[in-house]
Order: sequence, then C-alpha cells, then structure tokens
Amino acid sequence: MRAPLLYGLTGSLALTALSLAPAGAADQPPAGAPEQRGVALAAQRAQAAGIKFGKCPTAEGLPSPIQCGTMLVPLNYAHPEGRQLKLTVSRVPATGKKAERQGSLVFNPGGPGASGMYFPLVAPFPEWKNIARAYDLIGYAPRGVGRSAPLTCQNPKDFAKAPTLSPSHPDHTFKKERIARAKAYAQGCLKNAGDALQHYTTLNNARDLDVLRAALGEKKLNFVGASYGTYFGAVYATMFPSHVRRMVFDSAVNPDPDQIWYRNNLDQSLAFERRWADFRAWVAKHDKTYKLGGTPGEVQRSYDKARAQIAAQPAGGKVGTAQLQAAYLKAGYYDDYWPQRAHALAEYLKGNAKPLIDQASNRPEAAIEDENGNAVYTAVECNDAPWPTDWQVWDRDNSRIAKVAPFETWDNAWMNLPCAYWPAPRQQPVDVRVAEGALPPTLIMAAERDAATPYEGALELHRRLPGSALVTERAAGTHGISGGPNPCINGHMDAYLINGQLPVRRAACAPHPEPVPLSPRK
Repeated sequence: MRAPLLYGLTGSLALTALSLAPAGAADQPPAGAPEQRGVALAAQRAQAAGIKFGKCPTAEGLPSPIQCGTMLVPLNYAHPEGRQLKLTVSRVPATGKKAERQGSLVFNPGGPGASGMYFPLVAPFPEWKNIARAYDLIGYAPRGVGRSAPLTCQNPKDFAKAPTLSPSHPDHTFKKERIARAKAYAQGCLKNAGDALQHYTTLNNARDLDVLRAALGEKKLNFVGASYGTYFGAVYATMFPSHVRRMVFDSAVNPDPDQIWYRNNLDQSLAFERRWADFRAWVAKHDKTYKLGGTPGEVQRSYDKARAQIAAQPAGGKVGTAQLQAAYLKAGYYDDYWPQRAHALAEYLKGNAKPLIDQASNRPEAAIEDENGNAVYTAVECNDAPWPTDWQVWDRDNSRIAKVAPFETWDNAWMNLPCAYWPAPRQQPVDVRVAEGALPPTLIMAAERDAATPYEGALELHRRLPGSALVTERAAGTHGISGGPNPCINGHMDAYLINGQLPVRRAACAPHPEPVPLSPRK
C-alpha cells in the first residue's frame, strides 16, 4: 500500500518517558520468545546510550534548527548481540514553555520505504504550530531506508529507465517479460542483502519503534503514522499496548490478516478507479478552462488519445505510457495535483508537450532514493505474508479487475509481482487485536474516498482497537489528511494530541475545498 515518497507533511509519531523494564505480561509474545528478550535488551542499551543530536549531515538537506542523530537496532532481534543497523533520526525541540511540553512526537509517513526525516520541517506551519509547542517533533528513516543501512535490489539507473511502456491490457508477450523482470528483481534483492533480506518486516519495524522510544528517553509512545505507518503502528499497539500513550492512525491500512498484502493491493486497484473517476468529473466540471470534455467519459477519451500518441512516440523522448501513468496516479493520491495534471493534458493535446514532460519525466537525481524506497517496499510486503506463487492466480485476479478498473490494476500487479518469486521466508501476518482496556484510546482518521488505503480499512482498524475513535472526512479522497487543508480534521488531532480529547466514538468532517482550476495558456 505504498504512497509516493513525496507523501506530504502530514503525520507524526511521539514518545513520552522510558522504562528499563521489559513490557508487562500483556505485551509479550509467547513466554521465552527470543525476539521479545531481544527488544528488551536493545531498548535497555538504547536508553543508556540515548541519541546524540547535532548538526544534520549535508546529505539530509535539513536546515538548522533541525538536529540529527543515530541509534542502533539489531538486524535480528532473536540475536540482539549480532549485526546492528544504524538508523537516522531528526528532531526539532518543542517551542512551548516547560509546562506545555509533553515529550516527543515521532512521525512515519508510510511506504513501506518512505523516510520521515523531513518531519521536523512542519514545526512552523500553521497547521502544526499547536502540536509543535507541546512536542519535540521527531522524524526517522526506518531500517533499509535512506541512510539507515540502505537496502537496494537493482541498479538505480536501470530502475529509472525511461521511456517505458505500461499497457492497460497487456498481452501474453508483455506479461512474460514482466514475469522475467519480477524474478530478476527478487533475485537482485537476495544478491544484495543476502540472509539479511528476511529481517525487513513490519514486526521488526514495530520493534525498532520501541527501541526508538527508549533511545529518546520516553516511557510511553505518542504516535502518528500515515498509510503503511498505520499498519505497523497497529502492530506496535498489539505487541506493546502498555507502552502507548497516544496514537493517531491517518489513512488506515486494512489490518485483517487475510488482507495482508495481496488482497489489500487488489482492493487498492479498484479504489483507484473510483478516485480516477473523481478526477475526471472535476476536469469535466471545468471544461471551459481545460476543454478536455464536458463529461467524465469525454475526459477519459482525451486521456486515451494522449496515451495512444505517447505509446507511438514518447513525449520529449522521456515520457512513455509508464511515466504518464505514474504521473496521473498521483492525482489519485492528492487532489492538489488535479489542476497541474489537467493543465498538462490540455497543453499536450494542443501541441505543447512541455508541461507534461516536466511533470511526468523521471528525475535522475531521485533515482537512488526511488530505487531504495521500492526495494524496502518490496522486501517488507513480500516478507510479511504469504503471496500466491502461481502466476495463473495473479493473471486471473488482475485480468478480472482490469475489466472494470483498468487505470491502475496492472501497474499495481507488476510492482508487487516479485513477491510471487520471493527468495526469503514468509511470515504469517500479525493478528492486530487488543483486549478491552489494554490500550489507551486512539484516534483513527480517514478520507471516505481514499484510494491508496480504502475506507474499509479504517472501519476494520476501528473494530479491532477497543476505545478508538474514528474521524471521517466525508466525500474526500486525499491520502493523508492530518495537518492538511481541513481545519475540522486538524482540530480533532490537536484536541487529542494536546489534551487527550476524542469524539465519543465517531465524528465526521465536511470535505476540504476542491482545488481551483489552473488555466492553460491561450
């Protein structure tokens, strides 16, 4: 359930005070589990060492007053004395008076494979100023991400190769080629990571989070995770409920073990079709501006026309149909892309390809980051759960869905197909579930038409976390809504994180305003 790595400045994770003692009995896997003992030992070491924050390395691109540091976690918690991974952490101290401060707030933007190192940058933003007074804002790069013992599966130049094709209804030859690429990619992950590959998992991300809690000197965790961050946050809550103070789940992944991860991705493909329809309806409503068609169907035909032209001749020699698809997929994540994408499509069909080339071309300077993010995404999702290993199952399911949801289905399948040929051991998904009263009240927030994490996931998480409250942004579909343009959503987050106040059980917010059209040149 990966959001683009640019996923906005929304979400955070926090901690408040630390204990040397292992978690209580309610937090334990079966007695004697070596990983649990490994977490307790790693947390003790982290508490003793702390994090020495100082000037951020140039590579992070983070200005003062943001500070950076590192912490160590075991590669394998069953062998905590073995190989250690150095994870990078960022911080900006709380701006409020001593009496206002409530500890650390740590952020994870999801992915898997996204870094939250940039999170402290939100401190001066109006949407975050109240929270920034109360909390130290903490970002970090999870294991394998960025400078945190980076994982790679392929030469970044090959990963960023363009222009490339991505047909909505691939033929047998194209499918065979993608199967071969998926097998090679999976083997590339094993070649580069070796035996370490199996340790990039949601379980270990949750364990690392508890070590981070300890390293920051916090006894209990205040957490805001977005997208995939909601899933491993929920796994953390299942494993360590007594270590939780406050948790916000923004745009929740469906945590049902039967959904992790194959079925969640099938549901995502269907949901993106609905969100693509929302985009086309908005463009049609602004036909006087864009002249791409007065109905969603006419807008689709305009897009199909551009796609056909690009298939025949890539735009600027850089943008093939795969790059076109990736660019317009972002409009399914965030509606603030709608004016840009509509403008680019209108200009392209008028003979001016420059806006489309600017928006859809791969950026060579981002190749390493993009490949790294994709490698971690693949490793975590493939390791977390069993996947179908018979290509006929993938072909049957995605062919069926593509008949009604062609926009994203096959691109989503190709992204995940290495999991069919994964060379590392598979785990059984965690059964996210917490006993009544074991976990403090938590806040779940979701947009009703979110495509990346369909709304059903928020309902399922709400059922599995007793005492949780669900806040819904009605008739909206932006992925990641905390700290965004909706004051109602932000008000609920402020009330919870600052004062511990939640709606009784469920609350609804009106949607944020639709984007304003961007006029093409005359």
